[in-house]
Amino acid sequence: MVKLSIVLLATLMAMAPLLIMASRPGGGGEGGYSDLDRSPYSVERWFKRLRHAREKLTRLHFFFQDKVSGKRPTAEEIARANVTSESPTFFGLTRVFDDPLTVGPSPHSKTIGHGQGIYSLTSQEDLSLLFSFNFVFTEGKYKGSTISVQGRNPLSAKYREMPIIGGTGAFRLAKGSAILSTFWSNETSQDGIVEFTLMVVHYEELKYDHQDIELVHGF
Repeated sequence: MVKLSIVLLATLMAMAPLLIMASRPGGGGEGGYSDLDRSPYSVERWFKRLRHAREKLTRLHFFFQDKVSGKRPTAEEIARANVTSESPTFFGLTRVFDDPLTVGPSPHSKTIGHGQGIYSLTSQEDLSLLFSFNFVFTEGKYKGSTISVQGRNPLSAKYREMPIIGGTGAFRLAKGSAILSTFWSNETSQDGIVEFTLMVVHYEELKYDHQDIELVHGF
């Protein structure tokens, strides 16, 4: 019996690193953050260990393909005001969108995610949009993560800035700025391609050391 207990203990000790790896929150690997443990217990544990994490700055760059025309538009009108048709700024027009995010400006370049949300024309004096949406990443290192953005988008300005108000996965508690500019637009079809540069402040991933189960920083 004693010999059996010693063998069992030795086996469990040998398996400990594997058990720890299996219980770790996912993220940052080949599957990105799509397999991240999002249970209440795991999220609570993440917040309790937040004091061990360091902030870092990540720069993201991609293009936003907004297509209103054609048989398969990515943006659809869902509401308009009584005055919209007579307004020079289309005041009150509201669309919901699911726009591809691409590596390059071509609609045929690699898709890394989607911009999903709502925009409304909210000014009676100039062409300005209220944007409220999420960047949903479906490929690459940040697959399964999101970044939330909400702000004013004055279309006449060369560069516009909107605040990053949060995120999930790799970007949990994210903050920062989304800088956008119109790469191409067509006034007749109202289709457009928008270039985005994001400056995101978020936390480094917390990992375990397999020897002593202490928290360590880095990827």
